[in-house]
Amino acid sequence: MTRITTHILDTSLGQPAANVRIWLERVEGQNITLLSETQTDADGRAAKLTPEPVASGHYRLCADIGAYFTATGRETLYHSAIIDVVIDGEQDHYHLPLLVSPYSYSTYRGS
Repeated sequence: MTRITTHILDTSLGQPAANVRIWLERVEGQNITLLSETQTDADGRAAKLTPEPVASGHYRLCADIGAYFTATGRETLYHSAIIDVVIDGEQDHYHLPLLVSPYSYSTYRGS
C-alpha cells in the first residue's frame, strides 16, 4: 500500500497554484472509480489526496486547471491536466508534482 501526494506550481507566475480542484481515480479496465477529491492549499499542496494508502494499480490524478486559470483571469488551452500512472503498492510514497502554465503542463516523480 502506498500514499500519493501532489504539489501544483504555476510556472508562468513562479508561485504555487492554490485552490485547484484535484481528484484521484482508480482505473480497472473500463471501470473508473473516484477515490478522493480535494483542492490545493495556499502552498499548492493537497495533503488529503489519499487519506488511506492505495494498492498497486492504474490511477489517474486529475487537476481542474481550466477553472484555476479562469479564476486568475487568464486564458488557457487545457481544461484539465491528467497524470495517468501505474502505482506499485510496495512503494511507500509517490509524489507527483504538476507544473502548469496557460499553454503547457508537465509532471515527474518527485521525492
